[in-house]
Amino acid sequence: MAGNQDESTVDEPSAAEPRGGEEPVADNPQPTAEELAETYYKNWQRATADFINFKRRVEQERSETARLYNAALVINLLPVFDDLDRAVSTVDANLAGLNWVQGVVAIHRKFAQLLESMQVKEVPAEGETFDPARHEAVGKQPGEEGKVLYVAQKGYMVGDRVIRPAMVIVGGS
Repeated sequence: MAGNQDESTVDEPSAAEPRGGEEPVADNPQPTAEELAETYYKNWQRATADFINFKRRVEQERSETARLYNAALVINLLPVFDDLDRAVSTVDANLAGLNWVQGVVAIHRKFAQLLESMQVKEVPAEGETFDPARHEAVGKQPGEEGKVLYVAQKGYMVGDRVIRPAMVIVGGS
């Protein structure tokens, strides 16, 4: 029964095998030199942009850190400046001519210049309309409604940012 061969044993080339010396067709052909160059160039551009953004972000973080340290230093120095300010403003007229008093006044002036060089300004308060972003009400007395009557403790700001609000007495009924 040589003529009745089972069809499953017939050797026919499959679709995946090359026929008659043909090269197999690849799904992903090799990129050309130009395509590789373009890919490398785009990757280089992306890496360069990422690096520039990284440098900018690090510089901003450094600047912000320095600003915060500066503000923290000022906040810690303000109570000392407040005490010195009160001492200078309450000097008795009989003592004003003494050398040590003049020395304290000079120290106060230098301290004020130092704060000014650090862009620290006093928060305007007395006579101003009460502003909760710049003032902290610690009391209320009869007077013009919503106006700051008296400053219990000066407030300070660095640039436009309040680092310590002014403690004030506000007018009201």
